[in-house]
Amino acid sequence: MIREDLRNIAIIAHVDHGKTTLVDAMLKQCGAFRENQVVDERVMDNNDIEKERGITILAKNTSVRYKNAKINIIDTPGHADFGGEVERVLKMIDGVVLLVDAYEGTMPQTRFVLSKALEMNLKVIICVNKIDKADARLGEVEEEVLDLLLDLGAGDEALDYPIVYCSGRSGTATLDPSVQGTDLIPLFETIMEFIPCPQGDETAPLQLLISSIDYNDYVGRIGIGRITRGTCNVNSNVAICDNNPNFVNYNSKISNLYEIENLNRVSTTTATVGDIVCVSGIEGINIGNTICDINNPEPLPFVNVSEPTLEMEFLVNNSPFAGKEGKFVTSRNLRDRLYKELLRDVSLRVRDGETKDSFMVAGRGEIHLSILIENMRREGYEFMVGTPKVMNKIIDGKKFEPIEKVIIDVPNDYVGSVMEKLGNRRAELVNMTPVASRIRLEFAIPTRGLIGYRSDFLTDTKGEGIINTLFAGYEPYKGDIPRRSNGSLISFETGKATGYGLNAAQERGVLFLNPGDPVYSGMVIGYSPKAEDLVVNVCKEKHLTNTRASGSDDALKLQRPRFFSLEEAIEFIENNELLEITPQSIRIRKKILDHKERMRDDLKTGVIKAREK
Repeated sequence: MIREDLRNIAIIAHVDHGKTTLVDAMLKQCGAFRENQVVDERVMDNNDIEKERGITILAKNTSVRYKNAKINIIDTPGHADFGGEVERVLKMIDGVVLLVDAYEGTMPQTRFVLSKALEMNLKVIICVNKIDKADARLGEVEEEVLDLLLDLGAGDEALDYPIVYCSGRSGTATLDPSVQGTDLIPLFETIMEFIPCPQGDETAPLQLLISSIDYNDYVGRIGIGRITRGTCNVNSNVAICDNNPNFVNYNSKISNLYEIENLNRVSTTTATVGDIVCVSGIEGINIGNTICDINNPEPLPFVNVSEPTLEMEFLVNNSPFAGKEGKFVTSRNLRDRLYKELLRDVSLRVRDGETKDSFMVAGRGEIHLSILIENMRREGYEFMVGTPKVMNKIIDGKKFEPIEKVIIDVPNDYVGSVMEKLGNRRAELVNMTPVASRIRLEFAIPTRGLIGYRSDFLTDTKGEGIINTLFAGYEPYKGDIPRRSNGSLISFETGKATGYGLNAAQERGVLFLNPGDPVYSGMVIGYSPKAEDLVVNVCKEKHLTNTRASGSDDALKLQRPRFFSLEEAIEFIENNELLEITPQSIRIRKKILDHKERMRDDLKTGVIKAREK
């Protein structure tokens, strides 16, 4: 069976190259919305964090009707930390539209997503987006794409790719950059011509590979996948299996079957080869499972998702303020939530920690883990997290560590400060090229060298720099890398910060508090320019006397406190510190709250390090 009426594609690209904006234009021009309907920008980014940050986090399905055909479209994330989302959906498609920014050209994630598409022999359409930019460099970008394909070992068939020039924001496309486009018809025609039609035997036993999971309060877990073989019917009994030969569930039934039309799920009674469908009623369905004919359970292989490189410890909150702001605070709540996340996120790893109240969570990077933390705190969870640590490997008795490829675009004036900072973090300069009015620097750096660098980078480049990273592999351990050069200012007692106490403490460093904010003993309330930690009392009050001196009652002048975002706080904490996460607050604290015990532990640690040297 050849489905001439169907195409399955994914739109892949580096972050901020315009995937979701282009999908908006495709939906609008194919009549997905009423003429007078109010539609948000980036309609596919439908959760709060995606809207706030302007990035796609989860891969999402939609479809459009063009002429007599249906085009299933998967909008994928562009950030390297969410590469697992891209990997898991490639099994549902027959081709990809690779977006490349007309100015930035090929970037780290462009290489990653294109390599995954070539590994699966998917057809590739090159779409040079944002051609209406004033500094667009179309000729150079085309050469970069060709060089990238040759570098990835693309065959003759892959090199025979079409190029479409688009402006996603204005909703236009053209095959000739010298001719102004008026709509997206050239892009749709290219998809219909170059993307293969789905093929398969509709009379053979059913095979439906689940590549994504959703949840609905009314029907429970919903599996999303593509029918590779056979026909799927509502109320049919099926078998669930995976690549584990000992796992086959024969007691399953498809209660509901949906197809995706535009942004909606439409109920249907039957679907066949090539259709991307949503099924519900199957308890415990997971990503990577295959829904099969009950008399012929044959699993389909799932993609091998890249391993995580960064690990953090999640702990039950045991601070003096524990349980005051969160709804879910116990180890059982924390455990259930983390293991539930594994059912949706294929690139995450969770295991029990050394104590019953701790769990080790591994992900692709700081942003990958911080999104999980942010989602949990918004859901009402209260917990603590430790310092992110890289996941090293022992190969032939030697320690190897993950290495990142870093590409930085900065104005000429900031090249020196960037190279100095990264040099101290064991980075090696690989390439340096001018791009328009800026300089593009390419480094190879240990993953641990990037922890805590992004905030420094924004400061050093006055917000004008662009930094992108991609996991490059494992190399021998590069040696020690210094972390934070600042010591912590630590609260001496529990209470509320006073203006008088903060006025005295601000001479020691930069504070994180306003007057009236609650603090507890052992909580980090600022940082000092010196390397050692300092204990300060921000709760002390000015005692009243029966005498007055000239000027003694003048108004206090407090400096503006420094407030961290979640990612900045994760980068800031040291190995002996924890981050307390609640729905309302983000606090930094020492692992050992008592000052005397902390001094004993620091002394003991110093002695051990001296002996090791």
